[in-house]
Amino acid sequence: MMFFAQGWIQCESTVCQQWLAAKHRLRWAVIRRLLPCPVLARHAECSFLLSEDDSGGWPCNQLIDLSVHAIQEARHIDLTPISARMAGRFSYPDSLINVWPGEHYRLLAGLCRTLVPDVVVEIGTGEGLSALSMLASLPPSAKLVTFDVIPWHRYPRVCFLPEDFQGGRLKQITGDLSNEKFFATQAELLSQAELLFLDAPKDGCFEPRFLSLLRNLKRERTTVLVLDDIRQLNMLKVWRELALPRLDMTSFGHFTGTGLALLAVESGG
Repeated sequence: MMFFAQGWIQCESTVCQQWLAAKHRLRWAVIRRLLPCPVLARHAECSFLLSEDDSGGWPCNQLIDLSVHAIQEARHIDLTPISARMAGRFSYPDSLINVWPGEHYRLLAGLCRTLVPDVVVEIGTGEGLSALSMLASLPPSAKLVTFDVIPWHRYPRVCFLPEDFQGGRLKQITGDLSNEKFFATQAELLSQAELLFLDAPKDGCFEPRFLSLLRNLKRERTTVLVLDDIRQLNMLKVWRELALPRLDMTSFGHFTGTGLALLAVESGG
């Protein structure tokens, strides 16, 4: 009976999460319909301009210094070998991965060169472009673990090759890190991450749940948190209410918004 009750609660929670995500998508679809883009662009998104003096967090000197160094590194990074893997399979040009500022791939690589981390975690594997961009700028001894609910080889336009996962530098783990039980199984790894790139579903459910779990995690190292798409409508609230040292890096990252935040060792647990 207890097993049945627990199973029902978990099922009910999943249905509730799916319903909230669907409601969230519908709301923003209506807003986008009512606010059409006034100019022509390959990709357009609706957003709001928000004051910063009453927001959830401010940048610290450590974060500003890190950003300056990462920008300097990004200026000299060439991701052409990775763009060659795209092979014209995307709706945008293969050269887009080297567009900077405007895209975040070179900034991610610049952060890896600046931090020289031992452990990098990515949440949202997708086609693998971000992971490959970071991996190319990591030291040989470092490892990058990417999480997704879908195995990498099931993505139709995936840019990974099987040999990318040989040698242990790159690994994918499948699972939902907004689920408290699954999060607990990965807590040790997450506590070791020096760079964490959050490029998850942005459905109004995942990010708040995951960030809440992450904030309460006792960390072994300070973690630089990179959030994608912070200026998209469904990420505005997440970013604005993130009460951490944080810095909007959109001008040097992704045109849909790139944010950096700092999770210090002492703020966990």
